[in-house]
Amino acid sequence: MPQPPDFATLEAAAQAGNDERQKFMALVGDLNFSWSNNESLFIYVLMLLAGTDEVKAAIIHATLNTTRARLDLVQRLSKVVLADGIVRRELDDIVNTFSNSTRLRNELTHATFVPGSHGEVSHTQSMKLQEGGRKLRFGAVRSLDEQRLHEIHEAVQDLKTLNRRIWAFLPLLEQAIADRAAPALSA
Repeated sequence: MPQPPDFATLEAAAQAGNDERQKFMALVGDLNFSWSNNESLFIYVLMLLAGTDEVKAAIIHATLNTTRARLDLVQRLSKVVLADGIVRRELDDIVNTFSNSTRLRNELTHATFVPGSHGEVSHTQSMKLQEGGRKLRFGAVRSLDEQRLHEIHEAVQDLKTLNRRIWAFLPLLEQAIADRAAPALSA
């Protein structure tokens, strides 16, 4: 068993280096905030694809217990609802972009933050088991350096851009669905 850390020393050191620690925590908070806002927009995508109202779409969204299940449903519905290949490809690209951001969000949300000798967060350790060949090892340890902080910052910026992209896409999706339904109504 590993030895427990010297909590008093770490807490005192963390308070002395609080600015860097707070910046990192704010960055992780921004990542989760931006990611959650984007995931919530898929309620409206589901609403349009399923031809239902906001409450029923939210119930569907909440009933599916993983992000992957929600995105799978969006992609499956788009295959049967969207005749417009351009709109469907745009939706697929939005889903793929969001899925890519989900990896980093999950990594940081489900990580152990490893303190350095001065109380700063020096590393993260993923809580995901990794299997390779005949070996099983406990999650990857990654250094929390300037490059990693930049990666997280860029991911937050990408999520903000994606949020605007989804908002701009929703009327296009609504129109594509209406255009497909229009010939059936006139027949």
